[in-house]
Amino acid sequence: MSEKLEINRRKFIQGAGATAIASALGTSAPIASAAENRESGEMIKYDFDKAYDRYGSNSVKWDQQVDIFGAENIEVGMGIADLDFQTAPCITEALEKRVAHKNWGYQKMPYNDYINGIVAWNKNRHGIDVAPDTIQLQEGVHHGLISTLRTVAPPKSKVLIMTPTYNGFYSDLKWTQTEASESVMIFKNGNWSIDWEDFEERMTPDTHAMLLCNPQNPTGNVWSKEDLLRIGKLCLKHDVLVLSDEIHCDFVRPGVKYTPFASLRDQDIVNNSVTYKGLSKTFSLAAMRSSYYFCTDPTLAARIKRNHRISQNSLGMIANEAAYRDGADWLDQLLPYIDSNHTLVENYLKEKIPSVGYTKTQGTYFAWLDFSNLMNAIGAKKEAMMTQDSDAPKTPTQILEKWLVTNAKVQLNPGSSYGKGSETFMRMNLGTSKANITHALDNIAQAIAKIS
Repeated sequence: MSEKLEINRRKFIQGAGATAIASALGTSAPIASAAENRESGEMIKYDFDKAYDRYGSNSVKWDQQVDIFGAENIEVGMGIADLDFQTAPCITEALEKRVAHKNWGYQKMPYNDYINGIVAWNKNRHGIDVAPDTIQLQEGVHHGLISTLRTVAPPKSKVLIMTPTYNGFYSDLKWTQTEASESVMIFKNGNWSIDWEDFEERMTPDTHAMLLCNPQNPTGNVWSKEDLLRIGKLCLKHDVLVLSDEIHCDFVRPGVKYTPFASLRDQDIVNNSVTYKGLSKTFSLAAMRSSYYFCTDPTLAARIKRNHRISQNSLGMIANEAAYRDGADWLDQLLPYIDSNHTLVENYLKEKIPSVGYTKTQGTYFAWLDFSNLMNAIGAKKEAMMTQDSDAPKTPTQILEKWLVTNAKVQLNPGSSYGKGSETFMRMNLGTSKANITHALDNIAQAIAKIS
């Protein structure tokens, strides 16, 4: 590993607390004064352009890519779905306050404050009333999805999904021994839409559940109220339960409206659904292992609860509660920055790499990039066919991932893991500084230029 990585790892480990860690990683910060500024009513200005070094923190997005591909091959990690920014100061403050009490025995979880924060966030930001007694905590969205699938979908039964979709769904199906029924969306003029005829045809008698992603990861669709009602009506007609993963709901472009599935006016449709949410994407709290689901049908909720085990930790709940309570200003400043990152990518590709297709998405912090031209140029499909009996990458987009790492020193998520329809696409994470994005795009442009 390079000297830079070793130095940063030592500095990280030596940090005694969150403030020491921030100092070791070379970050600026309004951390110490955030509480005082809130009390005085003074607005804190967050600098998302300032690079934040995550090397040495066991980051999947950075450190794991170095472990896989080698330090000499990774300059910019643009893959895994978390944010590269220093987290909201209110979260760090709350954690520092708790860490100052140096005992970690059994603790009573502060459920009421946490639940109240969930209710207020949904009401204030998304206009939806979530009844506190319908909320069930979970470590992450996967845990709730698995609990629900085990309740309603017997092993070997089908689960309907619209692809390209979140690759983690496939692991949930594996855990529950269910099978994916993939309805491939229609891709036309840079936009994705539902193939309604195929969608309904897949609602066979052995299909008991549908995994909905709203907003859709990785395509960035923010489903309209009309789309959701149509999905809901079809699922109700065919006795298919809607499992609505809305973990990316806080990231929606200006002028686009996110509609929570549970806000639909038809109560029968809402009762035929379970919603899964949290702040793991919003404030990059994935490692804190805390989210929730809710269901408005008491009978269904009771059935799921019998298959669900709540497992929380105090720091995760404290971090999330602080974000719900005091994190809105940080997010309100982050959202325009993310939007401008999408515009940066859109303009850069049009001007300098027109062979890479991209249409600015409605939601999420992902760019879903069409690399079909580059894949043809490097013979990715042919190479993938030749490596089926080896330990080398097996799909064309995995071949492309390795090619980009080797030639551009940039890691992107290969489209093949997101289901049918993703065969020429790569996912780029834009939840990072403009400097990182520009660095990645410059490297990719230079690599492509060498073979043009």
